[in-house]
Amino acid sequence: MNIVQQIQEPIKVEMELFEKKFHKSMATKVALLNRITYYIVNRKGKQMRPMFVFLVAKMVQGEVNERTYRGASVIELIHTATLVHDDVVDDSNKRRGFFSLNALWKNKIAVLVGDYLLSKGLLLSIDNGDFDLLRIISVAVREMSEGELLQIEKARRLDITEDVYYEIIRQKTATLIAACCALGAASVEPDNAELIERMRKFGEVIGMAFQIKDDLFDYTDGPIGKPTGIDIKEQKMTLPLIYALNTATKEKRKWLINSVKNHNEDKRRVKEVIDYVKEAGGLTYATEKMIAYQQEALQLVEDFPHSPFKEALITMVNYVIERKK
Repeated sequence: MNIVQQIQEPIKVEMELFEKKFHKSMATKVALLNRITYYIVNRKGKQMRPMFVFLVAKMVQGEVNERTYRGASVIELIHTATLVHDDVVDDSNKRRGFFSLNALWKNKIAVLVGDYLLSKGLLLSIDNGDFDLLRIISVAVREMSEGELLQIEKARRLDITEDVYYEIIRQKTATLIAACCALGAASVEPDNAELIERMRKFGEVIGMAFQIKDDLFDYTDGPIGKPTGIDIKEQKMTLPLIYALNTATKEKRKWLINSVKNHNEDKRRVKEVIDYVKEAGGLTYATEKMIAYQQEALQLVEDFPHSPFKEALITMVNYVIERKK
């Protein structure tokens, strides 16, 4: 049993039922749309987000309800919509090893399908009166958009401070995992604001650790699903690089910024940047920050009673920073 199956084991029944409900919620009267949504649901990833929803709900309450299933469906619909739109924005032809929607059906259809999935998710909440769940997910969508735009704005000038970096990754990556955990708690304990906020924070710090781990992959050789140095080529400011910039001499800083801005296609120069970041202690610093977020997440669930759901969440937290891809 691999680690993802291990995490999923305590909620296996819920995940199987979720699959059926999710498939059903995707059905439409438009043949083209059905073909595309069928393509999407059959190429799903690990489904970490619905897993967070169910595990949190069961850890805090011991059971799930119809609201939990709707919360998981909403998060999956909206997450899928953002991925479809991301592929269009990034002009990306592949997603998880398969052709992206824009590669198969062109940008216009991909954008419309993304819009459709977004509205489908919002209506699922509205039609069932889940306005508290809708608020949680709407905040996440707004923050994800703001995070993307903040990153684009800062990438132009490469003037990202560490604080701005944390704000970007909090909005871009962590906010969606935070929403999953908040949705899980809110679906079964709608009146417990303190618990919902605690679970939101739990998801947020896991998301922060997850993104820093992703940053570290840019400096690692191995089968990680993305080529080494890709963030530098795309002029993305990652934590190891920010640390190296902040501790560099004026001359070295100038060379680093010039390398990332103007020589990011030069393989030799990119390798020099990677080597410098390693020597400057950028990877050690980023690893320490990642572990601090991981520890914070573990503390937030520490005093919940022992259960297979809590154990699975702890395994998930550790998997985030130990994963190899």
